[in-house]
Parts: sequence; C-alpha cells; structure tokens
Amino acid sequence: SMASPALLMRVVASAYSVAEKAATIVRNVMSAGDLGIVEKAGPNDLQTKADRLVQMSICASLARKFPKLTIIGEEELPTDDVTEDLIEDGHCEEILKKPCPAQYTGIKEEELIIWVDPLDGTKEYTEGLLDHVTVLIGIAYGGKAIAGVINQPYYNYEAGANAVLGRTIWGVLGLGAFGFQLTEAPAGKHIVVTTRSHSSALVNECITALNPDHVIRVGGAGNKIIQLIEGKASAYVFASPGCKKWDTCAPEAILHAVGGKITDIRGNAFQYNKEVKHMNSAGVLATLRNYDYYASRIPNTVKESLVP
Repeated sequence: SMASPALLMRVVASAYSVAEKAATIVRNVMSAGDLGIVEKAGPNDLQTKADRLVQMSICASLARKFPKLTIIGEEELPTDDVTEDLIEDGHCEEILKKPCPAQYTGIKEEELIIWVDPLDGTKEYTEGLLDHVTVLIGIAYGGKAIAGVINQPYYNYEAGANAVLGRTIWGVLGLGAFGFQLTEAPAGKHIVVTTRSHSSALVNECITALNPDHVIRVGGAGNKIIQLIEGKASAYVFASPGCKKWDTCAPEAILHAVGGKITDIRGNAFQYNKEVKHMNSAGVLATLRNYDYYASRIPNTVKESLVP
C-alpha cells in the first residue's frame, strides 16, 4: 500500500481548500454590501469584515486539523467561538498525489510556522479594485518560506457573467508551483511593479534610479508576485517599511519554487521563524529573473535609509 502523504503535503493540500473557502467568504462579504470597515493605524491601514472572518476561518480550520502548528495571522482576533460554517476540513487530492521533496519528508507538525494574510490588498478591496486582492497562506520551516498558497478570489472577474471566478496558485520548494502559466517578462524591458497606496519620496527615488521603461502601481504583495511569475513585470521594488512577514511568506515560496528571488532592499533573505519581528523593515526587492541587474542599481542612499 502507498505510504500516507508526508505532513507537508497534507498541510499544503488542506491550505488549498481552506484558501478556496476564504475566497468564498471574501466574495460573500462583498456581495452582501456591508464591508464593516475599521481603520487600524490610519486610512491606508484598513480591516474589513472579510479580513476578520477569513482569518478566523483559516486559523481555526488549520488548527483543528493540525493542532501543533504555529499559526501567525495579521489581525489581532480572538480564536475561540469560531462558528462551524467558517470551518473547512477538505483538502486538494491533486496535491496529495505529488511527491514531497526529500528534504521535507521528516518534518513534524510543531516545526512548521504558518503565516496568514487573510486579505492582502484590503484598501483595494474597499475601493473595488478586486483583481488586486489575494488570500495568502505561507508555510515556513527552519526560518525559510518553503510552501505557499495564493488565492485570487476575483481572478477573471472582468471576463463576463459566465466566467469562473477565482483561482488558487500553490507551490513547494523543490517541487514547483502550479495553477498559473509561468511567463517571463519581455526581454530587455525593465518593468517595475510597486506600491499603489504606500508611496514615498524614498520609494520613488529608488524606482527612478532603476530607470524603468514602465512602472505599474498595484495593491497587494501577493498580486505583485503574480505580476512577476506571469511576465507582466520584471521586478517588484518597494523601498519602504510596511510589508510584513505574512505578506511575503506565501509569495516567496511560490517565487523561489520557480527560480525567482526575493530579498529586502539590501539583499538580505527574510526569516520566518516564530520569534522574528513581523515587519520587513528594509523593504522588498523581487524578480523572476535578472535579480542581480536590479540589486546592483539600488542606490546606497536608499539602502542606508532602510534599517533591517
């Protein structure tokens, strides 16, 4: 008989279904019309009913199935009294059929840290820029992002009434990434994707130094990594604090699974162990290809302004 699938693959398979449930919650909150918006640290730091319900759903669903996981979510929320309708206990069979990379077959539940952004691109969600929105479930081991799930609840939403809404992208280091068509940005073109609502003099100074052919300003870290892996942008550059570990963990695993690279603006790798501070204080630099080209052009003045 087949050996039962390795723990990592079971967690990823469950996270896939949990993310699809999350997408349904996101769409239901939007269609019901009352977003329940509260400001956290200010008008660009919002939380909606969808952020709250999705985080409760993801955390409670994964904790019930894998009680020894450490799960770190963006929102400060009570974990008790989660209603049964928020629990998802399914899993994706396709993922369980794939082999676990050898270096991860012996992982124990208590060694995994799950970083959850229930709704990445909240501000865009409240403004109706629905294609910017993602649900992020990142899986870390030994301080590294090793697997991730990105759900886009509104993928295809402009394709007409009969279009299938939403998609789930997932990946595991050493196995690959799935659910999208890997595409490289046009050769010789320097297309930079950056923040839409968190711009600053430093952010702009850094972009100007790269002398890009084109700059795309969109919300959401998950969305920006998707721009890289689908060939719409050649670099994701954010010379500012503000991005957090739950923004980068899932996208990092997927990007690294297809040979890309993400670091802070100074070139340091991100750490994802549970003791680490949540803020990525030194910004983000990510590419699918040609990382060194962009890294070598970040001005020292910019690097010196950002302390990890």
